[in-house]
Amino acid sequence: MEILGTTLRVCVDDLETSVAFYERLTSSAALRFERGGVSVAAVGCFLLMSGPAAEIDILRKVMATIAVEDVDEAKAVLTGTGAQVIVGPVATPAGRNLIAVHPDGSIFEYVDRKGAEAG
Repeated sequence: MEILGTTLRVCVDDLETSVAFYERLTSSAALRFERGGVSVAAVGCFLLMSGPAAEIDILRKVMATIAVEDVDEAKAVLTGTGAQVIVGPVATPAGRNLIAVHPDGSIFEYVDRKGAEAG
């Protein structure tokens, strides 16, 4: 499994103010979407998230988002090396993802772009 990149996850109280800051910081426009009551803005290598406390508390546990070519391959490698997939793979507005707990207890999201072209 090749890791294509990582995205830093940032949970924020005020998404609009945060988006303006990160757009200036990265010189890139935010790509926005909603998922499960959470407002999300992808800005450069940052994934900003804002929403109900119950949802954000769960999202804060995920250390980073890791881009891979194929989430199915990632699942096979992860489970074959002792990680536990706790969610997914599932379709998202940007492709597919899964959430895995590594043997050391750290939690990561793995994403691919498959299916994103259709949306």
